[in-house]
Amino acid sequence: MSAYPQAGAVVVHGGAGASRDHEDACVLAARRALAQLEVKGDALEAAIAAVVALEDDGRLNAGSGAVLGLDGATVEMDASIMDTRGRLGAVACVQSVKNPVLLARAIADTPHWMLAGEGAQRFARAIGLPESLPVTERQRSQHRELMRQLAGSVPAMPGVDNSLFARTWNYNSPMLLPEASACDTVGAVVRGPDGHFAVATSTGGSAPSLLGRVGDSPIIGSGFYAGPEGAVAATGIGEHIVRHLLARTVYGWIAEGAPLDQALRRGIELFDPDVAVGLIAVSRREAGACSNRDMPQSRMTQR
Repeated sequence: MSAYPQAGAVVVHGGAGASRDHEDACVLAARRALAQLEVKGDALEAAIAAVVALEDDGRLNAGSGAVLGLDGATVEMDASIMDTRGRLGAVACVQSVKNPVLLARAIADTPHWMLAGEGAQRFARAIGLPESLPVTERQRSQHRELMRQLAGSVPAMPGVDNSLFARTWNYNSPMLLPEASACDTVGAVVRGPDGHFAVATSTGGSAPSLLGRVGDSPIIGSGFYAGPEGAVAATGIGEHIVRHLLARTVYGWIAEGAPLDQALRRGIELFDPDVAVGLIAVSRREAGACSNRDMPQSRMTQR
């Protein structure tokens, strides 16, 4: 890490394809992260504070706003944290946890780096994390719209025939067609004044998706990465993001000396325009964001 003091920086996003009307949530999250950075100077705690605020907002696809599964009842969530002090934790396919990012942080203190499904949920109960809030009418409305999309001919997920979801259906309840597709993740990257970097992400999953689907958000190097030269978080359709190890790839360009904006644009250009994708990153001197869709975001630095 750098031996010289530098200005702390925070970048927050609310998901590639999410409405820019939700940018106020990102501003609030960035402010909370910056306040945490002012008090403790810990980049990871700041990143987590930002993501908790986004999970609690209810309008974004994470935490209280997570999308319903295709059965209209199940919610499965992923989250991750990583910093340059050696802390690494992730959770996949967890249900009934209000703030999955806090669970990911707690997992970093176990002998493992990731827990999934029932085991993750049991661990959350054991350490006293609150359960999820009740499903809202907004979440149910999004599910109804998704089912209408699946009944049509336009792919609800780019490059995937809608009929594949019916043929591979693995929920207990039957698939009923018809009666907003969502792939957005929330995330934060932070540069601490001590030169350490951190990243935190959280997602309510992809819509549409089969039961047990895991995207890029909890996969190190795909949805998130932090190293001595910076931190990167990705958002978008995980099935495409993981094929490029996007976060680690972009981090590599930054570490090689590429200007941050150039590295972010280069990462977005790896994808077909039909694939929603976005990136945020901080380096030693820069902070920025880039997306091929609307993406609510906020960037703040210490004065």
